[in-house]
Amino acid sequence: MLELSDVALLLVFCFAVWIWWRAHAVKETALAQTRKYCQSFDVQFLDESVVLRGIWLKRDNGSWRFRRSYWFEFTTTGEQRYNGVTMMIGARVETIQLEPHRPNEHE
Repeated sequence: MLELSDVALLLVFCFAVWIWWRAHAVKETALAQTRKYCQSFDVQFLDESVVLRGIWLKRDNGSWRFRRSYWFEFTTTGEQRYNGVTMMIGARVETIQLEPHRPNEHE
């Protein structure tokens, strides 16, 4: 027989799994959009990864949403690594910024 404490633990576990699943989906969106952004600026997205560097609560159109920052690295020449940041509000991209870098020089 289930007791109230068992039901509460099950709910907490389910909520934690939902939060993890949602965070994973947001990270996948950040990864895909960052890859696309780097292609549009003709820079090479390195390591095919974004790394969560911060998470805050922010008010967005009257609702509270998580604001996440993901860092990544890119290169233009293959020699120098530069940093970039992808900011997400909820599940949508707020901004993507590239560190000042040497442009890719085609011959």
